[in-house]
Amino acid sequence: MKPIRFSGHARERMGNRGATEEEVTRAIRTAPWGPAEGGRLECRKDFSYGREWNGTFYATKQVRPIFVENPNEILVVTVYVYYF
Repeated sequence: MKPIRFSGHARERMGNRGATEEEVTRAIRTAPWGPAEGGRLECRKDFSYGREWNGTFYATKQVRPIFVENPNEILVVTVYVYYF
């Protein structure tokens, strides 16, 4: 299993959007991968949320990392988060 490394941009976006390193790692390790723009990869994983984000209550949080698989590691480039 390759180690997962987070770019500075990805860490910043995770903080802004409410994703944790654990959630992103679980998404990459357990969700199916698909192609993303620019030759990158993506996956999506839903997590039970059941609380407020920015003043609105949401039951589910979806984490969508964008990453590159290198020979020795997986590099997370950015992370999108959707609440519903």
